[in-house]
Amino acid sequence: MYKVFVNDCPIILTDQKNISTIFEVIDFEEFKLNEIVKSILNNQLYGICLVCENLELCWQKFQSNFKLEEAAGGKVINTKKEVLFIYRFEKWDLPKGKIEKNESVKQCAIREVEEECGIKNLVITNPLPTTYHIFERKGKLIFKKTFWFEMVTDYCGELKPQVEEGITKVAFKNEKAAEAALENTYANIKLLF
Repeated sequence: MYKVFVNDCPIILTDQKNISTIFEVIDFEEFKLNEIVKSILNNQLYGICLVCENLELCWQKFQSNFKLEEAAGGKVINTKKEVLFIYRFEKWDLPKGKIEKNESVKQCAIREVEEECGIKNLVITNPLPTTYHIFERKGKLIFKKTFWFEMVTDYCGELKPQVEEGITKVAFKNEKAAEAALENTYANIKLLF
């Protein structure tokens, strides 16, 4: 199963014919992608489930409809077991950014976390689920694929938000504060917790 978010509303691709869901279930071959995405962007639809015969083939077809943008980022945990969050566009988020030419996804994830948070001493410990979302830029639909990694750090210095990227706060949050932050975040970020 794949979940792609548009405005935090899911487009679910699955090969489970008897899936239990609150969303309308339609056959992958019968859907009109642009209409579905536009309906979600215009708040006329809040999710849909597309059933496929061959999930991987449908997934490739689905992605081919968009310009692909790849990014990488991290869920950083410090020695106190607190999670690093950034605050941007009135929401709590995890640090991430676009993969540069000749850069591996792991190199990108570490670089982006360092740049966006002013942090050092990052070590990748585990891969996390890859997330997907669609957004509109200059009238074109972009399919963003973000590779995530769990990271640890013993960094105790000052955190510095990358203001030029729209980040206004950076903070490590304990379990209770992280739960509160997750009430004001994106649906794909919740998949990482």
